[in-house]
Amino acid sequence: MASETKAPRQGPAPTRLRQIALVAEDLEKAKHFLTAIIRTEVIYQDPAVEQWGLKNILVPIGGDIIEVVAPCLPSGPATRHLKKHGEGGYMIIMQTHHPSALTHLERIESHQLAQSIFTHSTPESDMVQYHPKGIPGGVIPELDSHRPHPDYPDPLGERFSPWHAAGPEEKYGVYVEGMKRHAHLWLVDVTLRLEAGGGDVEGAARKWEDIFGAGRRKGVGELLFTNAKMVFLRGENGAREGLVEVGIAVEGRERRDGIFKRAREEGLRVDGDVVEMLGIRWKFMVLDRRVEKKKTSLETTGDGIK
Repeated sequence: MASETKAPRQGPAPTRLRQIALVAEDLEKAKHFLTAIIRTEVIYQDPAVEQWGLKNILVPIGGDIIEVVAPCLPSGPATRHLKKHGEGGYMIIMQTHHPSALTHLERIESHQLAQSIFTHSTPESDMVQYHPKGIPGGVIPELDSHRPHPDYPDPLGERFSPWHAAGPEEKYGVYVEGMKRHAHLWLVDVTLRLEAGGGDVEGAARKWEDIFGAGRRKGVGELLFTNAKMVFLRGENGAREGLVEVGIAVEGRERRDGIFKRAREEGLRVDGDVVEMLGIRWKFMVLDRRVEKKKTSLETTGDGIK
């Protein structure tokens, strides 16, 4: 349980929104929607999640990941989550510079800012999951860091750098090709709703900044990652706390509009530039990637991202 004692404030550090995990009742149905509608692909299924009574799939959005888990046993955290909340958001998985995940863990627990529920280290990475209690937004946060790879000395900054959740190190050459086949997709934002009665969106963003070190856009309730932003919405009576929307930018209007067409053919609700799927809203925007001196600039316009 978090203490009222104030810890020294952690300055903003480069942090990437690397993976979003959803929970679904039917994994095959989720796989069909993601691959048939968005036209991404499954690059990995992790046998290790069976220890928690789960099956999963991971699909690339460029160099970032959407994971879907589904329970394969009648009990367990995911089963309880489905019974209580239904399908939708489950985890937000962030990446920081190595070895900052463990450095953050030491600071977080020494000041009782949050409680870790699972840690795991390999020769290539460190991962720490935290209990969601006391952390606004209704998802399980995870903060990981990757050791530099000979071909990718900056695992945080390189778009297609290795990622431990997508497979063991020896499989990197396989799954990175899957990421690159979907380089036209960009994860750009995620929206979390606070619990009913929760109106302090700026306080929510500040708390994530203080705990995990990610930057914050002051005064508007937004967390700023190196690749995307996380927006907090005020809680509403009758609306569940948690992940509300994922924003994906698509290179090319024809590709973007094809997603809407296929969603309608699958019988899903399409409202403007939003598809309702797997318990959340998916907002698809048009992306025009402009690279100047190796720097990608994404500027929001009324029609999407240009």
